Amino acid sequence: MRSGDPTAHIGIDFGTTNSSVALHVPGSPVQLASFSFLGAQIPSFRSVLYIEQTRTAAGAKRSHSLTGPAAIEHYLQADEKGRLIQSLKSHLPSRSLTGTEVFGRRIRLEELISRIVGDLRRQAEHQFGFPIRTATVGRPVNFVGAESEEDNAFAVERLREAFALAGFEQVRFELEPIAAAYAYEATLDHDELILIGDFGGGTSDFSLIRVGPSIRRRGRTPQDLLGNSGVGLAGDAFDARIVRKLVSPSLGSNSEARSFNKKLPAVPAWIYANLERWHYLSFLRTNNVREILKGALARALEPEKIEALMHVIDGDLGYQLHQAVQQVKFELSQSEAAEFRFRDGTAHASFVDLRIPVTRAEFESWIAEDLAAIEGSVEELLRVSGVGAGEVDRVFLTGGSSFVPAVRRIFSTRFGAERIRGGNEFTSVAHGLALRSADPLPA
Repeated sequence: MRSGDPTAHIGIDFGTTNSSVALHVPGSPVQLASFSFLGAQIPSFRSVLYIEQTRTAAGAKRSHSLTGPAAIEHYLQADEKGRLIQSLKSHLPSRSLTGTEVFGRRIRLEELISRIVGDLRRQAEHQFGFPIRTATVGRPVNFVGAESEEDNAFAVERLREAFALAGFEQVRFELEPIAAAYAYEATLDHDELILIGDFGGGTSDFSLIRVGPSIRRRGRTPQDLLGNSGVGLAGDAFDARIVRKLVSPSLGSNSEARSFNKKLPAVPAWIYANLERWHYLSFLRTNNVREILKGALARALEPEKIEALMHVIDGDLGYQLHQAVQQVKFELSQSEAAEFRFRDGTAHASFVDLRIPVTRAEFESWIAEDLAAIEGSVEELLRVSGVGAGEVDRVFLTGGSSFVPAVRRIFSTRFGAERIRGGNEFTSVAHGLALRSADPLPA
């Protein structure tokens, strides 16, 4: 491996669900790192950490961790499941969540994230052919759960520490929608005032910014950015609605149990609340929850649903559940109706086998409050910036949830369908961060 190239600029999009790395060398096209997953090369690295416990030849126990696509492959193949930890970015603003206990050892959140980022760096180094110690890293306008700028600053410093633990010597942060603007600007031969909508797993962020060749020539100034806004919800919030309305009832959320000739909820609501946040599912694998569910099973009027819930929790099936939710969400973006399918087991025996029809209209009714919050954030951005919808030349939407028809309808209704643009929805932020990294202006 040759030494670091001073003309090479690295952008890293560390996402709630997926991460990606891009390289920009002036005069050459931006290059995305690729990662092997189930025999294919993909441009994104799943932001997951899998920790398992194995025994040495002498019989001693030791912990071993894997990240990204390798973590998922190993988790799916393992007979005895370890811990699959997901959506760590969503916990960064929380002062109460400092870490978690894995196999008897307390591990700080920053260390957990550093394991993912460190592997991401090493794989990118192997592909690009030089050490990576400096990068421009994306951050949302508002982190999930952040209630103030102090919370956002706290999250950024935790993320900075995680990158330092992962071997980075210098990191500067840029807002993710601004990074997406850099990616879009590279396609222009004229100047535009654009609204960027970046929909991640945990946040929806918006920016109004002037872009184009004349701005690149003269150099970008703070006045080119007219404003930012964002809300701490996006794809994960949509997923939670599907779990609440479609999945949890099949696992007993509406079931009752007999207690002294009265009918009461079979299972406490907080267990299903954690189930909605699929990355919290592994936190339910505790003796306390097991005892609660055993008691519920004995009294439940629908014990088969409680058994199915117990199997989902004991099997740590958060990843499989998430994949099923993602699949039905994708199908509802393509058609007016779909079937939710979630099955665990073999072709001959299954502990959980859910097949539930659902319509796009139902899904849109479940996420109505989230859509209203997104629309309100856009309207507030226009109001504070003093920009009318008619003054916006283009709207560039990026991120997985930008495919949801109800999300796109917010923008086509307000700005006109002819002004909506998209492209490279899952990698445009990393692409733009690499371009931003070459910009001498301070982050």
